[in-house]
Amino acid sequence: MSLKDRIGEEIKAAMKARDKVRLETIRSIKKAILEKEISVRPQGQEELNEDQEIELLTQLAKQRRDSIEQYTGAGRLDLAEREAQELAILEEYLPAQMDDAAIAAAVEAVIAQVGATSPKDMGKVMGPVMQELKGRADGKRIQAIVKEKLAG
Repeated sequence: MSLKDRIGEEIKAAMKARDKVRLETIRSIKKAILEKEISVRPQGQEELNEDQEIELLTQLAKQRRDSIEQYTGAGRLDLAEREAQELAILEEYLPAQMDDAAIAAAVEAVIAQVGATSPKDMGKVMGPVMQELKGRADGKRIQAIVKEKLAG
């Protein structure tokens, strides 16, 4: 079942359950998918492939994380809670997130592959690591681990 079909079924289930937050979140995912499909049509592509779907969902999750951070900093815990609920729903559609040990192992492999030795080589490492771990780990966590490995 494609993500688009799954979203359609989830919308129906949320409507039946009268789960307002879930319904609004899933509708926002559907809207983002439709907008992205429209943007790729000029390139001759009718629907998004799996990588594009994961990239889009990752982007939506990152927006929620940033919002939570800003709302918490501004003392708007009610809005932060709402964003956290939406983030939890979004994460159901993303691949399982990697733990720090798995990220560190991937980072070490890339460091060895590109021959990075100092923090100046961070750019050489980040590109390949981000490509390899796309959708499976948060960029901020990856960046922190890369800094740690290159500094020590």
